[in-house]
Amino acid sequence: MSKIAYIYPGQGSQKAGMGADFYENSPIARDIYDKASEALGLDMKALCFKENEKLDLTEYTQAALVTTCLAITETLKDVAKGGLTPTVTAGLSLGEYCAIAAAGGMDVMDAIRLVRKRGILMQNTVPAGEGAMAAILGMAGEAIEQVMEDMPGVTIANYNCPGQIVITGEARAVEEACDALKAAGAKRAVALNVSGPFHSPMLKDAGSRLAAELKKVELHELTVPYVTNVTAKKVADIAQTKALLAEQVSMPVRWQQSVETMIADGVDTFIEIGPGRTLAGFMKKINRAVTVYNIAEWADMETVISACRLI
Repeated sequence: MSKIAYIYPGQGSQKAGMGADFYENSPIARDIYDKASEALGLDMKALCFKENEKLDLTEYTQAALVTTCLAITETLKDVAKGGLTPTVTAGLSLGEYCAIAAAGGMDVMDAIRLVRKRGILMQNTVPAGEGAMAAILGMAGEAIEQVMEDMPGVTIANYNCPGQIVITGEARAVEEACDALKAAGAKRAVALNVSGPFHSPMLKDAGSRLAAELKKVELHELTVPYVTNVTAKKVADIAQTKALLAEQVSMPVRWQQSVETMIADGVDTFIEIGPGRTLAGFMKKINRAVTVYNIAEWADMETVISACRLI
């Protein structure tokens, strides 16, 4: 019997049109989008379904992406009728909110409201231009850590997969680190088009403010565990969740290690829920032996349900 994990992408996977066919075909998805619009005072249909400049702004991106991923998840649960129940969930950065909701720990609308506030905090905590991020390609995380050990103002943001690490911090420090890492053997250092130094100590204040918002939210006992970005370990006790989410904003995302934790626990089938195939791409570099499906569109859901009934 296969062990299934639901996995959720982070910021950067959003695209215009995401979730539109679920809105058209699923009353459950339609209800989530409509309630999100009302709760946030935003036109979620226009934000998610039409070409617009707001979709790539952090304060809007996060709510749009989580709304879409959870609309797909709730539809999948209904259509599959319990046939694709995960044994664990996980999400990359922002995706962790989807993972917690899918694991039963947070109401869908609470997750959407929280990430709207999270997005605003992450975008506005550090003034524009003061922070930066860059993807380092073709170099192991341990080697990057050694090069940057004595370089203040720059840290690792994401351990995505072997050969792809993201660094973050003060703009000048990130630029200097990129030069040093290329000199030390990195194949490429690519500046990322982001609005802040996410997952760096520069966002500790955002984490503190987020903690205050988290105090207002009622969490529920988990029906399945999820894997947290902060430690790459399974969380079965919901009492840990608020502190971990507040900490996550300024701590590295240990995605590769999170996937390795799930595989070590016997997970052999991963279902990436949301737009794009970013996590599937990482999976090819982490472990090619596992099976990965993607559900980004309505037709994908029907294909995955049919395929997983055979495993």
